[in-house]
Parts: sequence; C-alpha cells; structure tokens
Amino acid sequence: MMETEKSNPQTGKQPTPPQWEIPSPPPPATGGLKLPPHWHMFIKVVLIGVLTLLLMIPMMMIENLIGERERTAENATDEVHQKWSGGQTVLGPVLTIPFKGVVRMDSDGKVEQTISIVNVSPETLEITGDIRTEELKRGLYKIVVYHSPIEMKGTFVLPEDLNIPSGNLNDLHLNEAMINIGISDLRGIGEQVTMTFGEQTLVFNPGIPHNQMFSSGVSCKADVRALLEGQTISFSVKLELKGSESLYFAPLGKTTSVALTSDCRTPSFTGAFLPDHRDVTGAGFTSDWKVMHLNRNYPQALTDSNWNDEVTKSVFGVDMLMPVQHYQKSMRSVKYAMLIILLTFVVSFFVEVLQKKQVHPFQYLLIGLALCLFYSLLISISEHTGFTTAYTVASAMTVSLITCYMAGVLKIKRTALTIGALLACLYVYIFVLIQMETYALLAGSIGLFVILAVIMYVSQRINWSGRA
Repeated sequence: MMETEKSNPQTGKQPTPPQWEIPSPPPPATGGLKLPPHWHMFIKVVLIGVLTLLLMIPMMMIENLIGERERTAENATDEVHQKWSGGQTVLGPVLTIPFKGVVRMDSDGKVEQTISIVNVSPETLEITGDIRTEELKRGLYKIVVYHSPIEMKGTFVLPEDLNIPSGNLNDLHLNEAMINIGISDLRGIGEQVTMTFGEQTLVFNPGIPHNQMFSSGVSCKADVRALLEGQTISFSVKLELKGSESLYFAPLGKTTSVALTSDCRTPSFTGAFLPDHRDVTGAGFTSDWKVMHLNRNYPQALTDSNWNDEVTKSVFGVDMLMPVQHYQKSMRSVKYAMLIILLTFVVSFFVEVLQKKQVHPFQYLLIGLALCLFYSLLISISEHTGFTTAYTVASAMTVSLITCYMAGVLKIKRTALTIGALLACLYVYIFVLIQMETYALLAGSIGLFVILAVIMYVSQRINWSGRA
C-alpha cells in the first residue's frame, strides 16, 4: 500500500514538491574574425574610391556621346553651308593688264614673245557692309547664315613702278585690261554684279581668265587708257553677298578702310588686323579698320604669283560665332564630374560616420549613377533649350532626386536637405567656372582650396583609430 504524504500537524499544509532546475543552453559558438571599428571605416573608404573609379566608365561613355552629337551638328552645319554658301573672302577689285614679257627660245630654237600680267591694286579702297544674320534649321540644329550688301568705292592710278621688265608702258596690252574681284564662294552672289568705272558701266562675268592672283571670282573688260595719261579713275561696285561663319577682306588698296555693322551679338574679330574701333552690344556690333600699304608685305603692282601667300596672310575680318556652344560647355562640365561625385561621396561618408547611420555601398552606387545621369540630361535638354536653361533644369532634377533618396536612407530630413543644399552650391560653383574664361583657373584653384580646408576641418571630428 502506497504511502501518502502526511500533512504538517501544525500548519495543516501539504509539503511542496521538489523543484528541478533546467540548465540553460550554452551560447552559440562564434566563428570568424571580428574586425576592429577603424577597419570598417577603412574598408568603406576603399569601396568609395573603387566606386568613384568605376563611375568614370559611364562618364567616358557620356563624353563620347557629347562628341558624337557635336560631330552630328557639325555635319548638319557643313551640309547647310554647302547648299547656302561658305565663309566669304573678298579680294579686290584689282586691275589686271597683260604686257609683253621676256623673249625666250623654245625647244625648236624658235624665238617667242611671252605674255605676262601685272595686277594693279586700288589707290584708295573704301568698303562698307551690313551683315544680317538668319537662322536655318536642319533637324533640331540651328545654323546661322548671313546676307550682306557690300559697297566698294575707290580710285585707280597707274603706279610709277609697274615692275615691267622693259619699263616701257607701250608694252601694256590695254585693250585686254580687266577688272577682277576675288570672291571665295560664287554661290553667295545674290544679284548681277555691276561697276561704275569712271564714265563706264561694267557688267561682270563669272571666272577670272588671268587667275594668277585669284582662284575664283568675277571679271570684266575695262577701258583704262585714261590711266596712261596720268588720270585717276574712280570706281564703285555693289555686291549682294551671302555666306556663313565668316567675312574677310584683303587690304589691297594703298589705303584700305572697312566699316561693318551687323546684328550678330557674338562676333570674333580676327585676321592680320584688328579693328581700330569696335562696339559690341546686345543688338549687334559695329567695327571699322584702316590699313595702309606700309602695314602689308607686298607692293601695289604685282607681276608674279610669289606674292599670293603674302596677300592671303594679310586678310582680316570677322567670324560670326554661333550662340549655340552648348556642346563645348557640356564637355567642359564633364571635366568636373569626378570632383562632384567624390565630394558627394565624402559628404555622405561624413554623415554616415558622425550620425551613426549606415549607407550601403549599393546606395553609394545609386547616388553616383544619379550624378552621372545629370550630364545626359544636360546634353539632351540643351539641344532644345540652350545650355543655361538645361543646366538649371538638370541640376534641379538631380539635387531633388538625391535629396529625397538621402532622406529615405538616413531617416533625417534636415540632414538630407543639408546634403542637397551643398550639392546645389557645388553645381552653381561649377556653372560659374564654365562661364568664366580669363579667371577660370584662378577661381577653380581657390574654390578647391576652400573645399579641401572644409573637408580637413570636418575630418577632425572623426575618430579614425577606433579607440575610446
């Protein structure tokens, strides 16, 4: 018979059953090597550096894209210029007179009289022109061309030294004298070219029979017998000329004066001589030159082609720069891509360390790709709106995207807005550098110095060693 537990006679309570202790399981064994805290920062810095270098691959692709789009625009421009007219160079007018040259013997032993020519430049030459620009479209590209009525006035006299071997004016073939005007692209002539030469009215024909001095142009015969009598013949000629890109003249007169006006707001005065006076405003420009025969390296009368290079070197005029230079500016902005990406990563890393937040390397990669996409937006938008508007829109889109993304990653809106503001300031700084030319290097160096100083100051607050 089983014994039952007896109750305590004093208290009347049943005794408590014995308590059994269950041992707790041992902690799981930890494997692997635990890195010190400062090694985590070192690895993160290395990963950021590697990501920065990897992001240069899409930046190179974008740079190639900009170059390809620029070449496409140049091809479209060249195609329009071929159909319209290219840059124009106007030479002359010049009086060309054949004369009896040296007597020589041919291979058969026969004596023959050679015929040479002398090109007589004007005594005075006054040129006035009004350049009116016009935009033509080829696809999404705008090509600027121009119309320019040009009036040339002046006088001809027979120089004392014509450089004729015999020195005898009777050797001149006056009945074959011609007036030549050199025009580099005859497609630009809009109206029939006529000249008032003394009492004569001359009508020009295409081509130059004696092309010793000119490769292309117009010419006509003229009666120059009055020059042998020591008289001065005045002339006046008007050209309705169209062209593109540039308009040049040669100082063939003993005294050459050129006065140009235009509605082009972005001229570039170039060539052997700069204008004596120029005024460039938002409505266009005015300019004038005055060149004497002493300023050039060839005489008034040219009897051979050895002076052609000197005449070519003496041309001057104006280039009508196109206001669509967004490809060049976009290419310049790409040069600062590594700076923007690296500084954005540095700011994100400092926020991660100082505020004890974790930013995954993949998130760094997404931020970098957003920064690269800025340049693709810039080039695509600028082809339709211009560089300034495109830069504003692309930077605003990029800053907004990164600010919203950092707010979601860090969970601190104020910090994300601070990062967005710093990135916006950086874009403004790069835009100012792109617009500057003379002081771009100075401003860039000072700006980088200030940025480096700020980074060095903030880095002092980070415990790089990981010690307490």
